[in-house]
Formats: sequence, structure tokens, C-alpha cells
Amino acid sequence: MKEKNESELTFWDHLDELRATLMRIACVVVVLMLLSFFFKDELFHIILMPKNSDFYIYRFFEWIGTSLHIPGLEANDFHVRLINTKLSGQFLMHMNVSFYAGIILASPYILYQLFRFVSPALYENEKRYSTRVIIWGYVLFLLGVLFSYFLIFPFTFRFLALYQVSPEVENTIMLSSYIDTLAMLSLMMGITFEIPILAWLFAKLGFLTDDFMTKYRKHALVISLVIAAIITPTSDVVTLLMVTFPMFVLYEVSIFIVRRTGRKCKSEII
Repeated sequence: MKEKNESELTFWDHLDELRATLMRIACVVVVLMLLSFFFKDELFHIILMPKNSDFYIYRFFEWIGTSLHIPGLEANDFHVRLINTKLSGQFLMHMNVSFYAGIILASPYILYQLFRFVSPALYENEKRYSTRVIIWGYVLFLLGVLFSYFLIFPFTFRFLALYQVSPEVENTIMLSSYIDTLAMLSLMMGITFEIPILAWLFAKLGFLTDDFMTKYRKHALVISLVIAAIITPTSDVVTLLMVTFPMFVLYEVSIFIVRRTGRKCKSEII
């Protein structure tokens, strides 16, 4: 039987296709969620590594501090105790983390299925642009999450977990607070790393120019320093600069992208 063309599909045909797409996505997510659930030790080992004083990022910065004679980067041994206060808290946290791990592992397949569903309605040039945006957006988001996990969260956690208003007050961190903070910072940095994509989109729409971004370059540097100081409340300058540098690099990359996009738009008009 000959398949219908996209133009011949009715609303109910599209609805059936959407339902089939969502079912395929749900099945893959559930399978990967169960896989993550059964690999509990490995999953939580990765999540809980930044709370340990032997986390290699701490050791790496200690090596930098020793090599460059910079005080304040020592990876002093510390112990932070995580607690659970609810009877079903650990089991529910295990379920939640496994669910989100399943979504993360299935994210390439999810994007592929969603794009496969909407692509028949796009023109060829729209498909080309959409594919680039999706791929680069996904890669940049993952880089932001990794940047948070390996740099921002460890130093933020160490500073806040060890901070005391008095030696008489001991810190015992709830497991839910630890994971919520990790998830929040990862999401924030993932979105922050989408700046080049947003800059390209605004340039394509004519809302942003490279002259404007170049003019406010110094302001962007100051804003990057302020954001880095907020999300990494540590006392050493090296960590502050290590967080600021990637954000400012993203801004410079955005200027380059906006400049190229502006030139292409002008050539297309001519």
C-alpha cells in the first residue's frame, strides 16, 4: 500500500504519528532509567565524587597552586556528612536520579525523534539550519553541564559545606540539598553555554549586531566577573578567573558568529 505524502496527512494522522513518537521516546527513557536504577553504585559514585577531598579536580588545583606558588588552592582533607531525614527519602531520590539519568542518556534519541517528527514540515534550508542549531545547542549544553560538574559545583560545594559561623555549629548537609544544588548549577551553566546559539538567532532576526557587542565588551567582562563571583563564592582569584574565562570566551565567539551572520545576511540581500 502506498504511503501518504505529508500534505495528504490529516490532523488525526499527525496526532497518531506524534503519539507513536512519544511512545518510542517513553520506552527508551524507561529502559535507560531502569538501567541507571540497577547501576546504583556507579551512578551515585559519579554524583557524590565532588564531596570527597580526594576528588581529582581539587588535587589538580592544588598542583597548580604548588607549581605557581599561589596560596589558597590547597586540597586540605575534609569530610562532609550527607544525611537523609525521611523514611523513603533515599529510595525516592534513587528513583528521581535514575529518571533524570535516563532522560540524559536518551536525550540524543529524543532530539532525533522530535526532529524527525517536525522535519517534513520544514523547507530544505530550514532543515539545514535546524540541524545545525540542534547539534551545536546540544553540544554546548553538555559542555556547560560538564563545566559545572568539574569546576563550579566542586568549589561551590566545598566552600559552602565547610563554611561555619561558629565552631560550635556543625554542618550536616541533606542529600536532597546536595543533588538539588548540583542540578541547579548544571542547568544554569548549560543554559549559559547557549549564548552563541542565542546570539546567532538574534543576529539572524536582525536584533543584534557585532558592533553593539563589541561596544559593550567591557561591560560583558564585568558581568562575567560578577556572575562568576556569585556562583563560585570562593576566596581565591584563580577559581574566579577560571570561571570567568569560559564565559568571556563564549561572548567573543558570539561576536564572531554575529559578524559572520551579518555578512551573510547582507550578501543575501544584495
